[in-house]
This record gives sequence, C-alpha cells and structure tokens, in this order.
Amino acid sequence: MNPNPRYLVIGAGLAGLSAAQTLRQAGFSVDVVDKSRGVGGRMSTRRGDGWTCDHGAQYFTARDPGFRAELARWQQAGVAALWSPRIVVIDAHGVREAGERTERFVGVPGMTAPARLLAEHLRVQTGMTITGLRRDADGWRAVCAEQGELEARFDGVVLAVPAPQAAPLLAPVSSRLATAASRARMEGCWSVMLRFDQALDRPFDAAFVNDGPLRWVARNSGKPGREGQETWLLHASAAWSEAHLEAKAERVAQALIDAFVALGGKPPQAWSAHRWRYAITESAVDGGCLWCPEQGLGLCGDWLNGGRVEGAWLSGRALGREMVGSFEALAR
Repeated sequence: MNPNPRYLVIGAGLAGLSAAQTLRQAGFSVDVVDKSRGVGGRMSTRRGDGWTCDHGAQYFTARDPGFRAELARWQQAGVAALWSPRIVVIDAHGVREAGERTERFVGVPGMTAPARLLAEHLRVQTGMTITGLRRDADGWRAVCAEQGELEARFDGVVLAVPAPQAAPLLAPVSSRLATAASRARMEGCWSVMLRFDQALDRPFDAAFVNDGPLRWVARNSGKPGREGQETWLLHASAAWSEAHLEAKAERVAQALIDAFVALGGKPPQAWSAHRWRYAITESAVDGGCLWCPEQGLGLCGDWLNGGRVEGAWLSGRALGREMVGSFEALAR
C-alpha cells in the first residue's frame, strides 16, 4: 500500500471538486482534470461583452446540515447569496403565483463562483479529455486525447462525469461500475441566453412553464451581484430538447424566443444558445456514490444522488469519505 496515495479525479464539476477537497483535507495528493475550459460543470456562466448569463444550473437549495454549513462558508466568502425572485407558474390555464417558500441560492457574481472557491487549493488542469483508463503493477494510468498517456500513476480514480460519459471509460476496467452508470438515463437541455438594451417590464422574475417547448425562464440580470445588460435565460423542456437535440442552434433559438414572446416577452437584441447533452437525470442510481476499494475506482455525481447541486456536492463528499475510510482501514 502506498503510504502517500495519489488520486485522479476526472471531472471538475461540484461533485468532483467536493470529492477532491475531501481527499486533500485528509492529506492525500489529488489531481483534477476536466475537458472544459473551466471548473463548475453545469454550474456555468457565459460571459460576453457587457453581459453575463447563467446558462446551466439556475439556483440551488440547501437542506442537508452539512451542505448548509458549506453554503455558509460560501456566503461568508462572498461567492453565494440568497435569491428571492418573484416566481410564477405558467400553463394552459394561465399564470399563477408559485405559492411556495423555497429558499433559493445562487453563485455570485455567477454560478461558477462556488466551484472556483472549491478549486482554489486544488491541482486542476482543464482542457484535458480522458479517453481511456488501464491498471498495471504501478497503479492506474490515464490516456488523454490532448496529451496521450499521462506520466503520473494513480492509486485510485474518481469519475465525476455524467453517467453516459463514465460508462465507456469503465467498461474495459469495471463491469460493475459500468453497469451502474449505464442504468442512469440523462436527458439533454437546450439553453438560450437573451440580451436586451432595456429592462423588460414583466410581472415576474422567473417562471416554471408547463406548456409548450419551455420549462423555465428567468431574468438572470436580476440575480444578486449581476452587472451589465438585461439578460434572460430560457431552458427548453427535457422532452422538447431530446426531440430537437441535433437541430441547428438558430432553429432552436427561434422556437424558444417565439415561445417567450408568446408569454409576453420581447424579441432580444442578441442571443446565444448552448446545448447541454447530459443535463437532467431521469432515473438516478441510488446510493449517493459508488466505491470499489479493491480496484481503487469510484463514481460520484448528481446523477447518483437526486440530480441537484446539493446532491452533487454531497455525493462527492460521501465518496471522498469512503475513500479515506478504506485507506485508513488498510493502514491499521
């Protein structure tokens, strides 16, 4: 057993960063890699000339005591704040107040801010796409599309990526974990960001839409800490997104903008679109995380724990703790 284990975490979303932070706090060496240009995963913010817009996760809730304690740390650091929007529900019967008292929080000045805080003291490399894993006598080796096989050897590997991306990496090395990942179904989501020269006069800040192609609209520029142009975010429903997954962005944007206008909105001065290929977990795998100590392989992510931001963080922490616990058990 290596007295100074080194772990590889694939995926720098909230689950991966939470797992990595837990391992680092226990004194282990951790490398985090992600194929994207930055950290945060679907806690993502698009930035342009004079505007920003959260185009992935829109907000998060905090119910678990452990996550509420972490949220308090984020708030103290100034990277999260309570968001109290006027929310309505829109369906075929009309518009009504949401009538709920859910506390919603957002990252400040964008949804990526908490992830950046988590990554501050971690060794993170972005722009790295892991395409293969194999294990030899010296430990785990990883193959990267951009750099080939990495020189480092690892005592364990954490996959903190969407289930459909984890399954093919796991298939050659762990049939058990590959089967678990293949059981989870994740659906896509089209996201359209709208920019306006002037504030829209709407009687709500956000709406759950239960009719037509839209499922959520929100005045992003009304969230705490936002600056710049008036921006609105449109999310298509999972069913509509799946049906139009390969459609051109222009066609998707026009359909969602037309639906927004039909709700009383206005055509934007400019728009941007983003397709989240794996956004919504339809059937999460139970358990919160999966760890195979005999192989040194683990899985974490929101798809293992309810499909929410809070669930992602808890999943990563749970896996990190299991990994630390198994190491300590072997060390006794």
